[in-house]
Amino acid sequence: MSSSTPCKNVPLKGLAPGMSQRRTILGVGTSALLLGAGLGAGPTPVRALTQDPAMVEPPTEVRSALTGARWAGSARLRFWGFDVYDARLWVEDDFRASRFAQHDLMLELAYLRALKGRSIAERSLAEMRRGATITTAQAQRWLAAMMEAFPDVNAGDRLTGRHSPIEGARFWFNGQPRAAMADPEFSRLFFGIWLAPSTSEPQLRSALLARAAP
Repeated sequence: MSSSTPCKNVPLKGLAPGMSQRRTILGVGTSALLLGAGLGAGPTPVRALTQDPAMVEPPTEVRSALTGARWAGSARLRFWGFDVYDARLWVEDDFRASRFAQHDLMLELAYLRALKGRSIAERSLAEMRRGATITTAQAQRWLAAMMEAFPDVNAGDRLTGRHSPIEGARFWFNGQPRAAMADPEFSRLFFGIWLAPSTSEPQLRSALLARAAP
């Protein structure tokens, strides 16, 4: 889809990333998406979460939206010593990390503190610019869509996003549908906040892709 393809935002009922700003603790989220990049402050901004694959069960929205979903990796994002969220990546059997944008995948963020939805959207856009040049028109359209899609989150809330190279992005909040954004270019850059080589949090990326083929 070309960059001029309109972004369709269908408000439903809850989700988006958690981005973060380096000098403020709240309103942060991580790199965007949903979110995790841009939080690399402090001595240990990311901690891989070791789990037995056999014990990691996908949530209901992942089972229903991603065929044969399997866990690829998990990590906890920290900012200045504060836990921000636990992230888990779900992929299909043919997934390859080097071609992540060509595969369906789902990213789940379990928040450990409160974050403002507006800050999540603004930080997400800033992180997305690391992966490509974004036009003024795209930036305005995507920011407006994210501000509508991403709610304020509290500790215990869970946001899940699905990337499709054909359909674009879809989000859930605490397991309930939130919004769909039918723009594959937006989806590629948004999920690239965590998964692209250009991410500002390479340790987080490595942990999420720990069990994925290169």
